[in-house]
Amino acid sequence: MATPFATPRARALGFGLRTCREARNLGVRQLARKIGVHAQELSNWEYGKRIPKIEQVALLMGALVVEPEERKRLLELARFAHEPSWLEKAVPGVASGAVTFAEHEREATELFDWEPALIPGLLQTPDYCRALLSTWEVSPDRIEKVAQARIARRQVLTRYRPLDYHVLVGESALRSEIGGEQVMVEQLRYLREASVRRNVRLQVLPDRAGLHAGLFSNFALLDFPTLPPIVFIELFQASAYLYDADQVAGYRAAAKNMAALAMDEWESGEFIGEVIAELGGKA
Repeated sequence: MATPFATPRARALGFGLRTCREARNLGVRQLARKIGVHAQELSNWEYGKRIPKIEQVALLMGALVVEPEERKRLLELARFAHEPSWLEKAVPGVASGAVTFAEHEREATELFDWEPALIPGLLQTPDYCRALLSTWEVSPDRIEKVAQARIARRQVLTRYRPLDYHVLVGESALRSEIGGEQVMVEQLRYLREASVRRNVRLQVLPDRAGLHAGLFSNFALLDFPTLPPIVFIELFQASAYLYDADQVAGYRAAAKNMAALAMDEWESGEFIGEVIAELGGKA
């Protein structure tokens, strides 16, 4: 049986190895010479196109002096990198799951993001993020690190070749007063401001839209320039990455159907303004 190409774990492993290399200010050729492999082979590992052996990963991490916690994570990814789909256990928005998704997000060229009950992480304000994480048993220092990390993630929307971001938000996400009225007013204002970017398409899916696939869970569909697309689903204490072509096609069809049921971009902006006014804020 052929090895699946660029599985979610293989990509996460590669992204992690590249981050470690860049943290040491080493070029691909420089590191390849140091461990005795061809530069192209190392590049293929970093992009998830090939899967290194466990001993090769260990050699890389020794050369890069990787911290024990990250070393453990990368070795675990390497052990199961051939498996096509992936259920990753994680504390919501706090542990390695958030890091893994951010790595995939940075490499993607297009992202469809459906969030029925929460503002998407890529568009959350720091105060909204802090209020959301405060409901879990997380230290204030950790909450602040996550909030700042979410701000840093926004660079994918403003970089030289920005992410093409199509976000579908449920009406419930706009009406959930997380953090109180003032926090929600500022969050909704930022959401509407972000939606005017040329590479951002924001639609609101009203509660009255009826039956659709998005009622079962949130999901994100990521497309890459040279790698197969994947679907990401965030659960309460786990994250799932789906790789199978038929599954991806099913979610792509669902995304298209849900976008057709949603308000258009202009209507969505007007609706967000109405919710802001209902909360006592000025649109």
